[in-house]
Formats: sequence, C-alpha cells, structure tokens
Amino acid sequence: MSRTYKATGINLKTQALGESDKIVTILTPEFGLVRAVAPGARKHNSSLGGRSGMFVVNELLIAKGRSLDKITQAQTLKTYPGLAKDLGKLAASQYLAEIVLCQALSEQPQEELYELFNEHLHRLEVLSSGNTSGVLAYLAHGVFHLLALAGLTPQVQICCLSGRLLTPDFTNPNWQVGFSIPAGGTVCLEAWESLRTDAKTRGQGDKENNSSFLTPNSSLSAHNLGQAKRPATANSTPNTQTVVVHRQEIPVISCRPGAMELALLQHLSQPEIMQIDGAREQNWLSVEQILRQYAQYQLGRPIRSATLIDSYFAANHDAIV
Repeated sequence: MSRTYKATGINLKTQALGESDKIVTILTPEFGLVRAVAPGARKHNSSLGGRSGMFVVNELLIAKGRSLDKITQAQTLKTYPGLAKDLGKLAASQYLAEIVLCQALSEQPQEELYELFNEHLHRLEVLSSGNTSGVLAYLAHGVFHLLALAGLTPQVQICCLSGRLLTPDFTNPNWQVGFSIPAGGTVCLEAWESLRTDAKTRGQGDKENNSSFLTPNSSLSAHNLGQAKRPATANSTPNTQTVVVHRQEIPVISCRPGAMELALLQHLSQPEIMQIDGAREQNWLSVEQILRQYAQYQLGRPIRSATLIDSYFAANHDAIV
C-alpha cells in the first residue's frame, strides 16, 4: 500500500496527461515543489477539475508513487478569482510563478517562498482593474522580493565600481546611471568613464613600450634576440621575470536608467510600494525590463511569460492611441 502524506499547496503549473488526467506542479511550505497526478481532473464532472486550476490553494492528501505522486483528496482553501478577470494581472501572476518555479526546491521546506508568493498574488488581485501602471509596479515589486529571497538582489543603492551612494538627480533631465547585469547592478557613469580612460591610457602605453622594444635602433641586436629565444640550459641563468598585473575589468553597461527609474528601483526593497510623484507607466516599463534581463541572467533561462506582459501592454498602448 502506498504511503500518503498531507500538504497545503498552491498550483503553479498544470499539463495534460493521458486522456483525462493532469500533472500539477504545486508549491508547498512543508515539502517544497511537488509534482502529482490529478486523476480525471480534465473530466467535466471531476471533483479535482477546479481544484487543479492555476493559483488554487488546496489542502491535499497525496499518495507516494514510484515516479509521480497522486492526489487522492483535495480541499480548496483559497482562490484568486480576481486574477483571471484581468489579463494584465494574470500575465503578471504567471510571470511571478515562473520565477518561483526556477527558485523552489523539491523535498525541502519552502515556507518563506510560499508565503511571499501568496502575498504578491493577493496584492495583484486587490489592485483596481485597469490600473496598468499598478500592474507593472506590483510585478516589479514581486520580482525584486523574489530575487532578494534567493540572495540575488541587484545592487541599486551604491555604485558597483566605486561603492559610492547613488542619489537620483531630478534637477537634470539628462541625468543617467549605468546598470550592468554582469557587474550585478548600478554603476556610476563617471567612475565607468574614468575606468575606460585609464584602460585606454594603459593600452596606449603598452603599445609604445612594445614598439620601442622592436625599433631598428634597439640596443638588442638580432643575434641577441635569437639568444633570448633559446631555452635556458643547466649552466645558464635566465634573466627574465614574471610580472602579474591585476587590472579592474570594465563592466558592460546593459542600459542607462534615468533619475526616475533609479528612484523606483531603490524603493522596490521596501515592504510596500511607495508612491513617487511623476512616475509614469513608461518608467515602470523600463524598470520591469531591467529586472527581467537581470533575472534571466541570474536564473540562466528566459522568462517565457514575459511575452504576455509585452503583448498586453502593446495592445493597451494601441487602444489608448
């Protein structure tokens, strides 16, 4: 007889199995990710049909199987019906669920991740309908917090090169800061330019030194050059030294956020979304793009649900225009 266990979990992903079954991927606080078969869930009169839907929280009785576990009982504790009524909210929820799937572990407690994900789903659900800027803000907030829980938070308060505190300058409409995905966050453009200038100067100096060594007027004759290429023998003492020079790598600038985008990024670490005067939908779109590229780099895979966000906001923009 198969062993059974109880768990509380939220459905993150479903896929068809056979003629009428589903495989449901569930995030549980007790056991982490669980993949289980919901038998007959695709039949129109199945008791597991609605309970195996996306973002449904169930109290489950699951039987251990050889390859896949099987759901034998399910009692719904909570649903998020408001998400399905708004395409933007639904797309944002699936986006967050995909990140959770990348982070969650199996057979290990995931209580913090479980609570955090449910918290952000609730925030999205209670958001007023049609608030497109709010959807982006809550999505960015959720992504930032999930990255923070995984220890992958981008650095947005100080410069990754100089360590200096970065303060957005709203008095200068052309003010920008660099954001380097490989470096892990924000980069002061002045420090970055200084590093590039130093690198060019060193490179030019290296070229001049090399060319002077090989000029016709060099005191090292062709005969001596030939001797220098010969390997040292047991009776000879090599006169060469190995010099190791450590040079700071110049990070690639992935994008250049303005003052408003940096201010929004810096406020995402707060428990609640903070209202910033002048923040527009376009600013939040830029912030979401920055976090998306950063998350994909850290997770090592694309966020496929992000295309739904792109489609939704493109359609929303066309409707407004």
